[in-house]
Amino acid sequence: MKMVEVFGELTFNDQIMREKLSMELYTAFMDTIHIGKPLEKTIADNIAHAMKEWAIEKGATHFTHWFQPLRGGTAEKHDSFLQYDESGHVIERFSGAQLIQSEPDASSFPSGGMRSTFEARGYTAWDPSSPAYLMKGDKKYTLVIPSVFLSWTGMAMDHKTPLLRSHLALENSAVRLQKLLGNRNAKSLNVFMGPEQEYFLISRALYEKRPDLKICGRTLFGAAPAKGQQMEDHYFGAIKPRVLHFMEELDQELYRLGIPTKTRHNEVAPNQFEIAPLYEEANRAIDHNLLLLDVMKKTAEKHDFVCLLHEKPFEGVNGSGKHINWSIGDNTCNNYLEPSASPLKNITFLNTIGAVLLGVKNYGELLRLSVADAGNDHRLGANEAPPGIMSVYLGDYLSQMLDSIEDIKSITEKKLSEISLGIRRLPKIVRDASDRNRTSPIAFTGNKFEFRAVGSAQNCSEPVMMINLMVAYGYDYIHDRLNKMSGNVRENALRVLKEILQQTKNVRFEGNNYDPEWHRLAEKRGLPNLKDTPGCLHILTNEKTIQLFKSYNVLSEVELRSKQEIRYETYIKTKVMEYKVAADISRTLITPVILKQLTLLGNAAVSTKTAGVPVAEIDEDLTTFTNFYGRIKQKTGDLEKVLKRIIDETDTEKAGRLCAAEGDKALDELRKIVDSVEVLIPADLWPLTKYQELLH
Repeated sequence: MKMVEVFGELTFNDQIMREKLSMELYTAFMDTIHIGKPLEKTIADNIAHAMKEWAIEKGATHFTHWFQPLRGGTAEKHDSFLQYDESGHVIERFSGAQLIQSEPDASSFPSGGMRSTFEARGYTAWDPSSPAYLMKGDKKYTLVIPSVFLSWTGMAMDHKTPLLRSHLALENSAVRLQKLLGNRNAKSLNVFMGPEQEYFLISRALYEKRPDLKICGRTLFGAAPAKGQQMEDHYFGAIKPRVLHFMEELDQELYRLGIPTKTRHNEVAPNQFEIAPLYEEANRAIDHNLLLLDVMKKTAEKHDFVCLLHEKPFEGVNGSGKHINWSIGDNTCNNYLEPSASPLKNITFLNTIGAVLLGVKNYGELLRLSVADAGNDHRLGANEAPPGIMSVYLGDYLSQMLDSIEDIKSITEKKLSEISLGIRRLPKIVRDASDRNRTSPIAFTGNKFEFRAVGSAQNCSEPVMMINLMVAYGYDYIHDRLNKMSGNVRENALRVLKEILQQTKNVRFEGNNYDPEWHRLAEKRGLPNLKDTPGCLHILTNEKTIQLFKSYNVLSEVELRSKQEIRYETYIKTKVMEYKVAADISRTLITPVILKQLTLLGNAAVSTKTAGVPVAEIDEDLTTFTNFYGRIKQKTGDLEKVLKRIIDETDTEKAGRLCAAEGDKALDELRKIVDSVEVLIPADLWPLTKYQELLH
């Protein structure tokens, strides 16, 4: 069957709605999605009925409001369509009220102090801009309704709500600026993105022998294999048949759900792969990415694989990221980052570049904060991911053009035309005459920006929300400056751009972000280098951040403080779990094996001495393993002492910093010794699956 024939068959998409709804209902619903018109009760009831009838025809028995709690991942509570009618008979019914809102028990979801533990009420509210779909069970389907999640007071308890609010803020700022520039047709804004998803596949049988992988999602111990990724033969290599079978089934399931996957290939590390979609509206793309992660895991199980989404599951080989490709455009199908034959559109292009630069200049720390978590801390700054320094790469041609604009003494219509002609050449230059910087965290790539610091397991909502807010701020700065100037608005826009270029030179960097020299240069430029999550989280509640979020009605101070507390708690819980697992593996698996090896060596030493042929090397090995045993016991004890201090610490900020400063150091010191022992212990005694098996 052709891909297009099954594409979206499990989604309540535009085609289905046209079939199931009258034109009047369909038009009213589209007005709700595209211009935010309130959805009347009668319309909601009719849409709910059509949705229920379609779902039941496909084999659905239940529905769920699917949301993105702040703990990470997604959440759902299933309810059947069964209800009593007026006569007390059981019927299948789904009302508009049920579609629009549900009330799951929120008592066990993190709230970061927004409410007391005994206040259990939370609400999910339907997000009509993201299509409902059917989730396959063993034999039946469940109707899934993408939703936001709010406290009973209306505060955001999820990732989707602030994302949607940031979209509205960016839309208002962009449309306002467009009107000032003379574009009266721009009424609404679309944010587009496409996340390139990296992941590992490993054999389930081998995975079962790694308690650290099973509990923590990453290996806490493991000596480097003889062959890792140094031969670079896996990258874009031929896909092995077993993996290809997994990919084929994965694509088929994703197409049915309306997820437009485009690319699949081997990544750099052994057993690492990437899947990338076509670009979509950002809110839908994020929902699709979260759904993709779930389908990947389920499909992997069918093929006796385990899909690893941790940012750094293996030491010494590349980790996994999720590159976000971000762009914006209005209702006239105009991409604001796409060079054009229209001088006015090219002014918009330059304004958008300026807004991004200004946003990174003043709020780059927020972008760094958006990708901070325990998993990504291991990846950022390694030789496969950009550092925590937020800088922008524009490419030689665009950089030279901006430099020339900065040097213009007198701005005239002739200069504007010359600049516009130069911008029109940009797509060809980017495609044919310039290389691409793969080390920059924020790179312009022709008609979009690529943000490369997002971790593979992370929800893209927060990074996209931050980008939206930063650019809204940049647009408003440009608008307010232009509004105070008289004369030709296009010429004035270029004058304002000159000011921005002078202010933002420190965040533009065209070189190698992996080079240690960049860290020294960035420090001279005044760019922060935030290396771990506890070093970032204070930014959420500084006055500058609070004012930004408050001014755009994205998150209140209470919501920001809640988010901060939840992220500290999540980080600490992750670290505590890792430390506990590491200590447990050390005490119950590693040290017993060393004792067994010492017993074997002791017996060998006795035997050779009894035979009158003592072997000095056996005595040396006994001394070596005795020392290893003592050092591992000591380092395990040191880790457990730090762990107790972390658990006893009631201040979450202090506990987080204790994890980053002392907990990770204690774990690393224990790991170094354990990994040294691994290469000396006989393979049949070692209790953990080795890297060589896991990666090859």
